[in-house]
Amino acid sequence: MTNQVSNEWTLAIKGMTCASCAGRVEKALLNVSGVVTAEINLALETAKVSGVDKVTTKQLIAAVDAAGYQAQLLTAQNDSAEHLADSYRRNQWWPSALAAVLSLPLVIAMVAEWLGWQGQLSGWLQWALATPVQFWLGWRFYKAGWHALKAGAGNMDLLVAIGTSAAYGLSVYLLFSPSHRAGAHHLYFESSTIVITLVLFGKWLEGRAKSQTTEAIRALNTLRPEFATVVKNGQPELVSIALVKVGDLVLVKPGERIAVDGTVQNGDSQVDESLITGESLPVSKKVGDKVTGGAMNGEGLLTIITNAVGTETVLARIVRLVESAQAKKAPIQRLVDKVSAVFVPVVLVIATLTLIVWGLLNGNWEAAIINAVSVLVIACPCALGLATPAAIMVGTGVAAQHGILIKDAEALELAHAIKTVAFDKTGTLTEGHPKLITMQSSSKDSDARAADELLMLAASLQAGSEHPLAKAVTNAANAKDLPLQVTQNLQALAGKGVVGEVGEVGVQRLYFGSTRLMNDLKVNLSKFKDDALVLEQEGRSISWLAQARALDHFAPKLLGMFAFGDAIKATAHQAIDDLEKLGIKTVLISGDNQGSASSVAKQLGISEFYAQVLPGEKASIVTQLKQDGLVAMVGDGLNDAPALAVADVGIAMSSGTDVAMHTSGITLMRGDPALVAHAIDISKRTYQKIRQNLFWAFIYNVVGIPLASMGILSPVLAGAAMALSSVSVISNALLLKLWRP
Repeated sequence: MTNQVSNEWTLAIKGMTCASCAGRVEKALLNVSGVVTAEINLALETAKVSGVDKVTTKQLIAAVDAAGYQAQLLTAQNDSAEHLADSYRRNQWWPSALAAVLSLPLVIAMVAEWLGWQGQLSGWLQWALATPVQFWLGWRFYKAGWHALKAGAGNMDLLVAIGTSAAYGLSVYLLFSPSHRAGAHHLYFESSTIVITLVLFGKWLEGRAKSQTTEAIRALNTLRPEFATVVKNGQPELVSIALVKVGDLVLVKPGERIAVDGTVQNGDSQVDESLITGESLPVSKKVGDKVTGGAMNGEGLLTIITNAVGTETVLARIVRLVESAQAKKAPIQRLVDKVSAVFVPVVLVIATLTLIVWGLLNGNWEAAIINAVSVLVIACPCALGLATPAAIMVGTGVAAQHGILIKDAEALELAHAIKTVAFDKTGTLTEGHPKLITMQSSSKDSDARAADELLMLAASLQAGSEHPLAKAVTNAANAKDLPLQVTQNLQALAGKGVVGEVGEVGVQRLYFGSTRLMNDLKVNLSKFKDDALVLEQEGRSISWLAQARALDHFAPKLLGMFAFGDAIKATAHQAIDDLEKLGIKTVLISGDNQGSASSVAKQLGISEFYAQVLPGEKASIVTQLKQDGLVAMVGDGLNDAPALAVADVGIAMSSGTDVAMHTSGITLMRGDPALVAHAIDISKRTYQKIRQNLFWAFIYNVVGIPLASMGILSPVLAGAAMALSSVSVISNALLLKLWRP
């Protein structure tokens, strides 16, 4: 029987310094009985673990401790934010600066010796400067290397510890040898100190750069206010956000950040949601509209009924999604992990062979040790371990800032190679609710006047109704500011429409409804018969307005025809055009009727479409499309979930159902189909950065290790190259922050 995941934990991990460390923590957690998954985020210094009920936090922490690291359970969003801040407070500059100060005289002496100048430092002074660098400032390498050794693995710290200790030990040996007193030997204290200084400096730069990759998460965390103004017994009271409960009334003053997710009960305002949705323009909010915690209120005073607090808010879920995406491994990273697992042992073998070959063949054990040290230093796999996660972190972060939530790294990596994008119609390419598309009046008056009169009468009859078509009529009338008349004796005609007396009672009766209702009333529809047929073939819903006046003995006569349809979103044309420019094929898959699907496809320029498709059939069509390459499915409804799951990349609209969003790998925070092309574009850029980073990471080692083993690369240059490789990889990834949709 397969274990079912029933619990999830987030642990703060201290002591990780490279990809090998992350791999060792992951292995230790996966070895705990009952643990199903363990995802390590080196930049955030966290581990997300899932497992069965029998797994305890104590077991997980013990496993991490046994691997040589420290773990602590993070229980809330605040804990996560505080851990993130603490991890960067620990990245201090002074150790590398102090190491540089102590190493500088040794470097000057070394340069002076190269230039043939006199006045080199005495051996004992060199020893006095090098010792605190080696064993105080460099103690972190010994500690981490020892933990790795105990766990039967190797890491960057072990390589640095062994390499610099060899150079330091050789220098101490030569310091006490008679030949040194005769001036026959150069000491190598500067090699060990400079390597430690450069590695410390590189780690500090790396920490600063990694902190920039998590700016998106930290920016989102800072959006959550610490206090909220809750209305209690009619009086406003400032309380901690932790004390706010679902159902509480929260007052939001002009210029304040909204503290909770909720619904506007009173007031209207403009709300800036840019840091949450990526939408640059403020959004109008009135009574009944939903607002999101973290958004900035404009000039109006709002009273909000709290719908969600704490970890259930939209903001908290976004932070979790981004953290999860940054923690998960892209498929290409699995190859890197395999290489890293054998990398350190191979390097140790190469360093040992370098030592033996130089010592035995040349008899120069001094040069043999120095060359072996160079091999150990240049081979540190920092850049290799950071190449993929650094690019993924920046890519997902910048995408989140523009309203594109990439939930897992696999979706990010696969999206660059998408050949086909399949769209759902309703709610994805269209608004998802009926809208008055066109109307025609039987009146002989001017078109504009007749149309306004027709719309006013229909809206007067439909005012107050919650029926979708009625709301479409009243919305159209409100948009024109048409004055509505009073309706009395309103009666619903089941399945057909409505009838009521508009204006003075007993003077005129209006009927609004279907063709069936008009036929029952024996209303002549021949005037618009051909137009109605064309509209129905396009998938439009047709309704009619008839008038029965006392003057005509209440014999119904046709006033006009109304056609309703689901309006295409304003950005849908741009979405299709952008995808075509990227060379990506677009397909429409809809459960709607043939006419409606055909009309939308024709208007948008989509050549291939499927209509009247059931949810299970949507998944089958996506599977069929995958024969021609990777397929992305874009949808928003419950019926789209099977297709979203089957697609190589599922893309959901946040305006849709939770099921659709949970099934997809990418969520668009605005119901804007144009974001699909942007999501694919950031994927292409990120994958490009991953490939560039891996090239540079490998090239440093592929070129550097042979040069070091041949004695061409000194430990000092090896240390500089190693530090440069990590910094260059992260700096290259940070260029993604310049991306704009």
